[in-house]
Amino acid sequence: MSENSANTGSSGAASEDGSYVVVARRYRPRDFDQLVGQDHVARALQGAIETSRVGHAYLFTGARGVGKTSTARIFAKALNHPDGPTANPDSESDVAQAIDSGEDVDVIEIDGASNRGIDEIRSLRANVGVRPSRSRYKIYIIDEVHMLTGAAFNALLKTLEEPPEHVKFIFCTTDPEKIPITVLSRCQRFDFAPVESSKIVGRLREIVEAEKGTAEDEALELLARRAAGSMRDSQSLLEQVLSFSDGHLTADQVHVMLGTADDQRLHRLAEAMQRRDAADALKQVDDAIAAGVDAGRLTEQMLGYFRDLMTVSVGCDASLMRYAAASMHDSLSQLGQQWGLQTVLAIVGLVDETLVRIRHSVHARVLLESTLIQICHLPDLQAIVDLAAAAGSASGGAGEKKKQLSNAQARPPQPSASGQTAASAPASRPTTQPVPATPNPAAASNGSPAPTASLPASDASAPAPITSTTVQAPAPAQTATRQATAPATPANAATATAQSEAPAETFNSDADPINEAILKSCWEQVLDEIDPITATLMRAAERVDSPEPGLVRLTFPESSALALSRCGSPTNKEEIVKTIARVTGKKVSLALATGTKSQVVQQAAPKPKAKNRMQRMAEIEVKPIVRACIELLGAELIKIDTPRN
Repeated sequence: MSENSANTGSSGAASEDGSYVVVARRYRPRDFDQLVGQDHVARALQGAIETSRVGHAYLFTGARGVGKTSTARIFAKALNHPDGPTANPDSESDVAQAIDSGEDVDVIEIDGASNRGIDEIRSLRANVGVRPSRSRYKIYIIDEVHMLTGAAFNALLKTLEEPPEHVKFIFCTTDPEKIPITVLSRCQRFDFAPVESSKIVGRLREIVEAEKGTAEDEALELLARRAAGSMRDSQSLLEQVLSFSDGHLTADQVHVMLGTADDQRLHRLAEAMQRRDAADALKQVDDAIAAGVDAGRLTEQMLGYFRDLMTVSVGCDASLMRYAAASMHDSLSQLGQQWGLQTVLAIVGLVDETLVRIRHSVHARVLLESTLIQICHLPDLQAIVDLAAAAGSASGGAGEKKKQLSNAQARPPQPSASGQTAASAPASRPTTQPVPATPNPAAASNGSPAPTASLPASDASAPAPITSTTVQAPAPAQTATRQATAPATPANAATATAQSEAPAETFNSDADPINEAILKSCWEQVLDEIDPITATLMRAAERVDSPEPGLVRLTFPESSALALSRCGSPTNKEEIVKTIARVTGKKVSLALATGTKSQVVQQAAPKPKAKNRMQRMAEIEVKPIVRACIELLGAELIKIDTPRN
């Protein structure tokens, strides 16, 4: 730090005429070594001087207060140093002090906002040809150059492209997008980055010590975060707080002076919203405003807080937190897990929209409170995303079933144990070894063959069986036997997966066989618990009965041949048998049959009466995924669209 009167703390607080000099001017950097956070720019300019590659026009861009004009002055001192251009100019020389005070006749600083017309640029062009009075170069520093008019830029182009050898231009701007491309192409551009908070804290600590004061680390961190990367803003805030304190800066003084809320207050507010306690959230806001916190500032702090909560929710560490203290990382992580990332993202959007509305309204508190109530009543968006993912997985499982079915149908016909080919019995499960059919206890004793799913001859109304589509379930191996009442555990699931290659259409061989009464009483529960796609296929059956103990028969009309074929696929048939056995706790075998043929209509038959809207909605509401959405979101069915083929 230089020891001249303009940079030595309170002893240099007054200028020569006795007026007070603000901190931002007194502690302005005087050479490249004092630049904070712009090391890349300092190295590039020093390298240009040392290698004699100094251009005729430079453009410094960046946010306010990051050191653009200060760097331009340091660069001018380096170029006009009495002993020749040097990368380390002497700040004690007459030329350097004149440039620092803005009084050097060869370094002309122009405010582009107030000298933006073509007349000012014409005057500049007229003076460009005049050689410098005492220095090597005549240097024009134009601040906020983007404010010049289009005509002024056009008048400057020719001079900017081919200036005299003794002229250098340095342009500074916060909005380079407004500068014509013809001007940009004639300049060497340097982008100034926002200053890191840690570097701002270090510089503020040096200033406090030079001012013979003390400060808490938390207080300086609050000032640095509030400055948002601007060194000048942080110094202005520091001076404001210094005038408020008694020489010792505390975090509470910073909050009171700036009208902001501390991190713990913001965290308590967020916890109240996470509990969906709108009354407590409004009470927190009322207490904050009563303590001097501005509603608009509180909304800005909320946006920063939820930004940090968002970064923590995706797994970032404390080094990426910009608005909350690093010590709150664990608390934010726990809150993010409770809320869910999708909900946090929605809150960020709501708070940002509220900030935009507050800037155009005088009722900041009302807008803030309404936003808090909206957040408290947000649905669990993370649960919705998880539910959609689960539904996608279920759709993927259905697609796998279709793939397995198509693969099974694509296999060449194989002769069965009875001499029939697989094509004549499409519902049978292809195996590499002959599998015995499920025995009928009565038939097994006299050696008669296993019965098919044919109906008794005395039942005239029963559908006629078709042997080629009648499926007789094979007996499972003893290792596949399980109790229907056993809970579904991961171990059981693993065992079932390992045995999926073996036929398993009959279960609970040690249990009592199923009968007609049990089947009728439990059928709706079976349809509810089975996969929705398989349940839809099973509902196409015109009759479900148990013609003999242990056998469940599904009879499909000829018009539902596709549903019969799919229910007879190995995967779907095994699922049907497992579900029936699990629900009823009985021994189950499955047979599929076709019903009576469709009668030829001699006359135009009346159209079947379509289901009304209420019936269709009742059927849709019982589907598991729809019921889950209704219970989770409190929704209701309004409209049912028929899918198009």
